[in-house]
Amino acid sequence: MQTSKMDIGSKLRELRLENGLTQEELANRLELSKGYISQLEHNLASPSMNTLFSILEVLGTDISDFFSNQIEEQVVFKKSDFFEKENAELKHNVSWIVPNALKYEMEPILIELLPNGKSFMDDPHAGEEFGYVLEGEVTLVVNKKKHIVKSGETFYYTANKEHYLMNHTNKKAKVLWISTPPMF
Repeated sequence: MQTSKMDIGSKLRELRLENGLTQEELANRLELSKGYISQLEHNLASPSMNTLFSILEVLGTDISDFFSNQIEEQVVFKKSDFFEKENAELKHNVSWIVPNALKYEMEPILIELLPNGKSFMDDPHAGEEFGYVLEGEVTLVVNKKKHIVKSGETFYYTANKEHYLMNHTNKKAKVLWISTPPMF
């Protein structure tokens, strides 16, 4: 059975650097030697519990945060992370480009509208929506009022009226569409 050992020294070094301290400055605040801090950071020495608590206090954290195995939040998403769904009847493809966006404040999608395609009709809801036409031309319908939006143009509206997109052209249209709160 293989056990994984936590690299305490590297975590201490990372915290020290995040706080803008040299080894000497940290050592002085703790009445320790610079050499001892170096040994800790290289995992050549192990601090007592009291010393570790003191170091973490100076570095602005506590023992539970220091030892938590929290997974770092993903900030970059690749095409392989996207979830895509095609709707042949409405002639559109939707790509959810930020996985699990429902837990965030906004939800971005890419929607491709084939010629004569349209999005689902959204019922009125709280929030706002923004779109940027990346390719082609779409007709934005908000409360039955139609707005032509061409490539390079944007749209923005409060979502308290029914709304959807249509493509009345013979070319594909592609739109980056962002809803807050997440609704897609």
